[in-house]
Amino acid sequence: MQSSDSPARLFAALGDPTRLGLIARLADGKARSIAQMGEPLPISRQALAKHLDVLLGVGLVRRTRVGREARFVMEPEAIHAARDWLDAVSAQWDGTLGRLKAFVEEGG
Repeated sequence: MQSSDSPARLFAALGDPTRLGLIARLADGKARSIAQMGEPLPISRQALAKHLDVLLGVGLVRRTRVGREARFVMEPEAIHAARDWLDAVSAQWDGTLGRLKAFVEEGG
């Protein structure tokens, strides 16, 4: 995640149940076509394409061409970057809570 709004955009993209489900399907690392991605979903191909465009926009998936067919695969680096961001926020909170605890215990 390169810009300061990237974590927010990434988490917003994952906040949609359909997109989260698409990422879960792609988590096995296999590339899938739009037709394969849409098999279990009760949405149109156009709606599915819009969801995949959002995921492409935040770097969660990559699109490749195989002949006339577009295939999508998950980009694990984006998930790793999100986890790193969450770890950094968690460490900040751990430090803050540790200082608060010490302050309270000292009768601050």
